[in-house]
Amino acid sequence: MTGQKMVAFAASDLDAPFIAVNRIAVRDDYRDRFEELFATRAQAIDELPGFKRMSVLRPAREDEPYLVMSEWESESSFQAWLKSPEFLEGHRRGFADVAAAKAKGEEPPMKSDFLTYEVVSR
Repeated sequence: MTGQKMVAFAASDLDAPFIAVNRIAVRDDYRDRFEELFATRAQAIDELPGFKRMSVLRPAREDEPYLVMSEWESESSFQAWLKSPEFLEGHRRGFADVAAAKAKGEEPPMKSDFLTYEVVSR
């Protein structure tokens, strides 16, 4: 019982209790371009309601995926972003690179999947 109260107290103090992690496997020949996309991003997400911060993590080993962690006030804020014009604009260049590779019959330069988490303690 005490542990549950401590977790509830810790969660109530968090400014971003919902985290989405995008794991992105990037081809070796696309790594520089991938990092450039984030370094020159439109930053439209930064102004969206509920968005707190984003971190892009380069893997220590090249055979591991990059992690893009976005922190949100709520899952509903995150879901609203996925349906927003800002989402499409923020991913436009990467989507174009994937489409170009597919049109040439090549393997896409990156593949991703999402994991989502609720923060219980920091």
